[in-house]
Amino acid sequence: MVSFTANPLARPTPAEEIAAALEKLGPLQGLTLEERLWLARNGEERHAEPGEVLFEENSPADRMVIMIKGDIHVYRQRGGPMGLFIGRVHPITGLLPFSRMKNFGGQGVAVTHVWALTVHKSLFPAMLEAIPSMGQRTVSAMIDRVREVTRIEQQAEKLTALGKLAGNLAHELNNPASAAQRAAAGLVTELHANRVNRFKLVNLCLDHEQVRKIEGWEQRIFERGPMHGETASEALTHEDAIREWLLALPCDTAYEVAPPLAEQGVTIADLDELNSWLNPEATCVTLQYFVRYLRSKRSVQTLQQSTARIFDLISAIKDYSNMDRAPIQEVDVPAGLDATVQMLQSRVDGIAVVREYDPDLPCINAYSGELNLVWMALIENAIDAMAGMNRAGRLRLVCHMEGELMLVEVHDNGRGIPEDLKDRIFEPFFTTKAPGMGLGLGLDNAMRIVHMHKGMLSVKSEPGDTCFRVRLPLDQFQAY
Repeated sequence: MVSFTANPLARPTPAEEIAAALEKLGPLQGLTLEERLWLARNGEERHAEPGEVLFEENSPADRMVIMIKGDIHVYRQRGGPMGLFIGRVHPITGLLPFSRMKNFGGQGVAVTHVWALTVHKSLFPAMLEAIPSMGQRTVSAMIDRVREVTRIEQQAEKLTALGKLAGNLAHELNNPASAAQRAAAGLVTELHANRVNRFKLVNLCLDHEQVRKIEGWEQRIFERGPMHGETASEALTHEDAIREWLLALPCDTAYEVAPPLAEQGVTIADLDELNSWLNPEATCVTLQYFVRYLRSKRSVQTLQQSTARIFDLISAIKDYSNMDRAPIQEVDVPAGLDATVQMLQSRVDGIAVVREYDPDLPCINAYSGELNLVWMALIENAIDAMAGMNRAGRLRLVCHMEGELMLVEVHDNGRGIPEDLKDRIFEPFFTTKAPGMGLGLGLDNAMRIVHMHKGMLSVKSEPGDTCFRVRLPLDQFQAY
């Protein structure tokens, strides 16, 4: 199967013109005319128009491609098309001498008119003999290609992590924001209803003694607080009794007023006491006003709790991303672990999170933002390992001193790491996840960051107990 499917010309370009064009390519500058003529005469000239597919992902790579003119975009279909590199940036591509490449890593598509020269792998020994410097040139091209692909893959991994973080944050913000919105809407309704009820209160013409007794009655209800310990059946019976009492009063809003009164712990005796000072109309209007106050108060409490939750989430984001702070700083490691768990709150729902932090742990001087990426990778890995455990998952975070080092352990009771994969999990691009779910750079990136801090990252795993251990020196100023 031909790996590079661009079409040859019916009338090939003279070898001298090809040799002159090759001289303009950076990686080939310095070749003699004879060496460039060798490439022109032994290579196969190819042309392609925009949109033509030059090679398919995973198709056999059997020749070196020298891009004389034009651009090729290479796409990897795993997880959706992702442009890897542009051919003009890498004029020498395809299979290179000394490369272990067997298949193309993506689909190559011409985006402009392409003029290329291909050299079949069977000619590599003769090419290296005729052009000794091609070995060094192709190795340099191969290193540049690996660096570029790695850089783009790492960037994609960061974007994936950012997308997960944004999704988790949106999920976490949605709950308190929705609660605050509902509470605000309910508060507006109650305020409007009490505005109408105010005129009814004025028309009652209550005397000073009656007002004083109502204030005392309400205060006793508040001090007593809601009733606790009732079963669902008892609560329902209690509410039905209050509703029947209100209907007999009569009160036209009995079905609206009864539930909040029952929830607040108001008894029939309390209602009889209130009614003994007032006439039925005054009792009904007073209870309506009282109930709407209760609802308004609860709406305000919900608003306070919801906005406090939103504030906590924003604070956690700032702590996690270390906004407005110097790169190297004193880092509270347990706080960083907690901030990371909070960022993943929607994913740890149903998982028991156990924290075992020694008291009075010292701070370390480190790149806090980088360390948080380590905690994110390890905790996400643990969460993935416990997938499908139906609330039996247990995430244990341990932080204590080990001599002059700080030891952080991330435990999970998931399925464990197979013995044959333990030595590979820190390799870049190695992943056991389904296509599109990860690029295999999370643990590799974590290892790189820990090494940057002169620390150590290791793993111990068996079914039901996997532990990642991170050891970090306290004095990071000596580590850089």
